[in-house]
Amino acid sequence: GRLRAARMRPLLAAADRLGETPDRLATQGDSMPRFDHRSRCLPALACVMTLGIARVASGTEPTIDQMLSLRRASAPVVSPDGHYVAYAVRDTDWVGNAFVSQLWLADATTGETRQLTFGTKSNLSPAWSPDGGKLAFLSERGEKRQVWLLDMRGGEAEKLTAHEEGVNSFAWSPDGRKLAYVAPEAKSKERKQREDRLGELERDDDHASSNLWLQPIGGRAKRLTQGTWAVGGARWSPDGTRLAFSHRAWDALAVDSTYDLSVLQVASERVTPLISWKGPDTNPVWSPDGEAIAFETSGEQPGWYYANGWIAVVPARGGTPRVLTREFDEDAGLVAWTREGVWMEANRGMAAYLYRLDQATGAPTRVAPEEGWAGSAWNLSRDGRWVTWVAGDPTHYPEVFLARTGEPGRALTRLGEQLRGWTLGTAERVKWASRDGARIEGVLRKPADWRPGRARPLFVVIHGGPTAVSRPTRFGATYVYPIEHWLAKGALVLEPNYRGSAGYGAAFRALNVRNLGVGDAWDVVSGIEELVRRGLVDSTRVGVMGWSQGGYISAFLATNESRRFRAISVGAGISDWMTYYVNTDITPFTREYLKSTPWDDPDVYSRTSPITNVRQGAGCPVLIQHGGADARVPTPNARELYRALVDVGVEARLTVFPGFGHGLNKPKAVRAAMEENRDWFDARVLEPATATRAPGSPARVRALRGAAGSSSPKR
Repeated sequence: GRLRAARMRPLLAAADRLGETPDRLATQGDSMPRFDHRSRCLPALACVMTLGIARVASGTEPTIDQMLSLRRASAPVVSPDGHYVAYAVRDTDWVGNAFVSQLWLADATTGETRQLTFGTKSNLSPAWSPDGGKLAFLSERGEKRQVWLLDMRGGEAEKLTAHEEGVNSFAWSPDGRKLAYVAPEAKSKERKQREDRLGELERDDDHASSNLWLQPIGGRAKRLTQGTWAVGGARWSPDGTRLAFSHRAWDALAVDSTYDLSVLQVASERVTPLISWKGPDTNPVWSPDGEAIAFETSGEQPGWYYANGWIAVVPARGGTPRVLTREFDEDAGLVAWTREGVWMEANRGMAAYLYRLDQATGAPTRVAPEEGWAGSAWNLSRDGRWVTWVAGDPTHYPEVFLARTGEPGRALTRLGEQLRGWTLGTAERVKWASRDGARIEGVLRKPADWRPGRARPLFVVIHGGPTAVSRPTRFGATYVYPIEHWLAKGALVLEPNYRGSAGYGAAFRALNVRNLGVGDAWDVVSGIEELVRRGLVDSTRVGVMGWSQGGYISAFLATNESRRFRAISVGAGISDWMTYYVNTDITPFTREYLKSTPWDDPDVYSRTSPITNVRQGAGCPVLIQHGGADARVPTPNARELYRALVDVGVEARLTVFPGFGHGLNKPKAVRAAMEENRDWFDARVLEPATATRAPGSPARVRALRGAAGSSSPKR
């Protein structure tokens, strides 16, 4: 899950559903991150230490450990000649309790794949040199993340950078003789002196800065920018004389500071401002002739947390920008600019495609993948002849694909073979009308042996965001919710794309503005009611869960619609918008969605907060899971909800994961959360309902209040 944030894409990968790598890493052979207008809250689970998935007998249910050990591909980059694709693979090191990623290489001619890097630390963000002779990548094998080089003729990888604070991202120069990289600055002399005298303090004017550096191959690094700003990503001009880069005054989402664009003359180190619109201006990409720069922007639109992100073009020497995608009603993500045109990616419903834009009209032409597939991590060769991506659909596990641009792609990996012998459910699209008439759709997952004629238990899994999207891709078990386990037990699983979800246009994403929780709950409940009307679901055996924004909606349902559910799980969810507003690291998010502060409009904060109706509406058992060091949805939200539920006599359990942020990024923690969710719902939803256990019934509430002292404390 994730909350929409300051239209930036941090280099640290975060995941929509913890199974995807959200960074749209640089195209055209570099490895600078492309900063998105969505903040990915959950840290990436990087890849590859277990020696493979344990084989299971034919037709068996996968265990939780097997689900969590599935290898997943990300960040493919195609060599300049199209012969090879380097990519990252995530795997699970249970001994070291880490998700580790390693680099792999696919031969497009022979179809062979082989592992390039090894070890207990992650190797990430592969990027080919312009001549294809070397592969640069970020490695965590030392104390700090640095750039390493691998000569493709053979030999061991060599460390290229040695920056004191590590490297965030990098980009090859067009001549292949040097790299530009972004690195954080060490604490200032003044701050070190303060800490020597007073100890560590956290002040509101303390903020991290980062700058651009130049690293010659085989030479010493040189600092290029001198600002106290936070530099985002950068791209070389085709002639190698300039760098276009994004930057913001404060490296903190809690501050109203958005990214702007500037151009650096490398030789003179002179910086010229280029774009400073109110919304975030990010991901600069040069035209092939170096005369213009395309970029992602919200322009001067208000509400850029949920408004459409555009692609615009501006002369490289400055001038009036021209928006290309104003008429395209969805977020547009810039991928590349080749002689064939500007390339972008966008969600369409539950699918995601690559488009080529007409540079004169901005009209998009869909290029890949096939209809109904969800593609991501797009990368084009410098000449635009080759494109690679990761994609899956309801019957195909996500694989790495390669194609000549404009031609059908072919899979280079065979990661779907990991599922061989497993009994898995199926996925299909369902649609319904919400209480206010809004058209909603979602993913309905069914057991492999599903037959009509019997109403079944239902588990509702709500995605984060709110501007994420649930997709009917192969294999449903993701993050901390064991979807495939419940399918194996004969239950149904619904993943609703409630209002605010990506893929359905700007107006749909704005439907929960000043209506958070309220409209979201309408969408979830109306979906359940539709499945009950169709005779698919036993209305007395329904559970609901979600993380981040999904956790918030689950908490809202727990205190407003609890009579409908046998059990609820709230993962890293908001319980009180004022508590959230004053604690979160993403303060502007709340003001944009609720259009006010708690001091100016306390009513909207109260109306949309789960905690408001806890005495009147809470009734069913609630499990609360939360990271102990969560900055995005701080832990006081969990403690407030837990204490309120216990005080009104509702069965509740609070599990805090000490040291973890907004997402659980170690296998054993994810295992613990998934097993707890499995046991919580199995005991309460899978068993048949009885009169004394009907959710919300007076007898049930009295029993819960009598047992209030047994509510589990935090772990």
